[in-house]
Amino acid sequence: MERLKGKTALVIGAGTVGGGWGNGKACAVQYAREGARVVCFDLDAALAEETAANIRDEGGEAIAIAGNAASSKDVKAAVDLAVSRFGALNLLLNNVGIVISGGVVELSEENWDKIFAVNLKSAYLSMKHAIPIMVAAGGGSIVNISSISGIRYLGRNYVGYYTTKAALNHMTHVTAAEYAARQVRVNAVLPGLMDTPMAKISAQKNHGATPEQMDELWKQRAARIPMGWMGDAFDVARAAVFLASDEARFITGQTLVVDGGMTL
Repeated sequence: MERLKGKTALVIGAGTVGGGWGNGKACAVQYAREGARVVCFDLDAALAEETAANIRDEGGEAIAIAGNAASSKDVKAAVDLAVSRFGALNLLLNNVGIVISGGVVELSEENWDKIFAVNLKSAYLSMKHAIPIMVAAGGGSIVNISSISGIRYLGRNYVGYYTTKAALNHMTHVTAAEYAARQVRVNAVLPGLMDTPMAKISAQKNHGATPEQMDELWKQRAARIPMGWMGDAFDVARAAVFLASDEARFITGQTLVVDGGMTL
C-alpha cells in the first residue's frame, strides 16, 4: 500500500535470534513493504544483514549496521548512517528486549542492571539521538515495542521485564507529550502472548522446557488467550506500520495492545 513511501526508518533490534520471524525483523520487512528505506540495527551483524538482505531480495532498500543498543556511540552511529545514506530519518522503531527470570528477591543486581540497560536505556538513547533529527525535519514517528507485561502480571516472576516495560510505556507517554507540538509522534505497541522465536527461547531457557514439550506448552499458552490462538510477529508489525504511517497522524502517546483479548 506504500503507506511509508519516501520515508527512512531505523529499526533497533532488527535481527531474530533462533531463526524465523521475530518482532524486529517483521517490523523492518513490513516497513520496507510499505515503501520505507530501512536501516537494520542489531547487536549481531549477521542477523542485521540477514534482515536487510531479505528486504533487498523483495526489491526494497535496506542497509545493516551492528552495534550495542545500550551504547550511545553505537546508536548515534546508526542515526548518522540513516541520514548520510538516505538523507533523512523519519521513523524509529525500538524493539530490543530481554527476559531474565526472578522476582525482587531472586533477581541479581547485575541482571537487574542488565535488563534496564537493554530494555529501557536502549529506547532512551535511540530517541535521544533521533528526535533532534526529526524535529529539524518538521516531524517524525516513533514506535516502541513494549508488552502487556507492562500493564499486568502474567503469572511468571519476571520483575525486571515487567518493570522496564511499564517504564517504557510511561516514557512513551511523557515523550509524546513533550514533542507533540513539534510534530514528533511517539506510540507503543504492547504484544501479548505471541508465537515468536524469543518466546520459545524464553520457555526453554527460563523454564527448562524441552523441545519435545513445546507443542503441549504452546497449546496451553494459546488456551490463556480469549481468541484461542496466538498472534505472530506480523500482527505486531502491522500495528507498528499503522502507528508509523500518516493514517495515525493525529495519534500520539498511545499504547496499542495486540493480545487477542488477554488483558480483558
